[in-house]
Amino acid sequence: MSPLSRREFLKTSLAAGAAGSVGTLPLHASPRKATDVVTLGKTGIQVTRLAFGTGTNGGEVQSSLGQAEFTRLVHYAYDRGIRFFETAQGYTTPAMLGEALKGYPRESYQLMSKLSTDETSDPQKRIDDQRRILHTDYLDIMLLHWQHEADWPVTSKRWMDGIDEAQSKQMVKARGASVHGLPALRQMPGNQWLEIAMIRMNHNGTRMDGPSWEDNNNPNDRDEVVGHVKQVKQQGMGVISMKLAGNGTFTRHEDRQTAMRFAFKTAGIDCATVGFKNTQEIDEAIDNMNVALA
Repeated sequence: MSPLSRREFLKTSLAAGAAGSVGTLPLHASPRKATDVVTLGKTGIQVTRLAFGTGTNGGEVQSSLGQAEFTRLVHYAYDRGIRFFETAQGYTTPAMLGEALKGYPRESYQLMSKLSTDETSDPQKRIDDQRRILHTDYLDIMLLHWQHEADWPVTSKRWMDGIDEAQSKQMVKARGASVHGLPALRQMPGNQWLEIAMIRMNHNGTRMDGPSWEDNNNPNDRDEVVGHVKQVKQQGMGVISMKLAGNGTFTRHEDRQTAMRFAFKTAGIDCATVGFKNTQEIDEAIDNMNVALA
């Protein structure tokens, strides 16, 4: 075989090099989306980044729609790809949500509820009631609701034990707490019982945590809240946020969009729950989150 000319050699080498390098070219990751499934910390629980909240003003906003319209809204959200639904024993909506989700395969969506931690009620009965009302054998996530004092890890111990028992029986898959106020929030980092932390979050501290549990505006305490989010995430907790629309006070679209971007890009939350009263709000929340994640 005759030797290759210099020109032929270079041509062959370049072609071979190009072919060999195709597999090493950087691939562009798909854009992150509101309806992507994410894993919450070390729990293994997978949820959509955007959750359908049913607790606006204690659920009054959602329950005032009536069952038929509420069901239509839940079905619209499901069809748009939202598969994470949130309620609480203290809201007016658990029975309505259970009715709305009838007919969907249970494994196709995730449910989170919250228990009011009063002094006299039986934790196991409360958990059983939530399972019955929501037409489910298990809750993907069960939280202690509205923990608002610095001593909540002690005063809510029997409720924690009740959730532990339910978890051992596969009635609850993951456990956690929602907090109001810095004294309660400061108990989350280092807490070995918590798997999920529900923390209020937006860009200007509207209805966010401050010196007390009251729903005040606390812009000067925003950075401390963000710091605690980062601490609990480093510990392996999943972080779910609420109040991204300032409890409905953000009337400007740019504020709602900025709040979403701040929560995901600056604070680094895993997912957010937003309360809806119409399909337009669902569409906007999905769009806002998609923009925030881009």
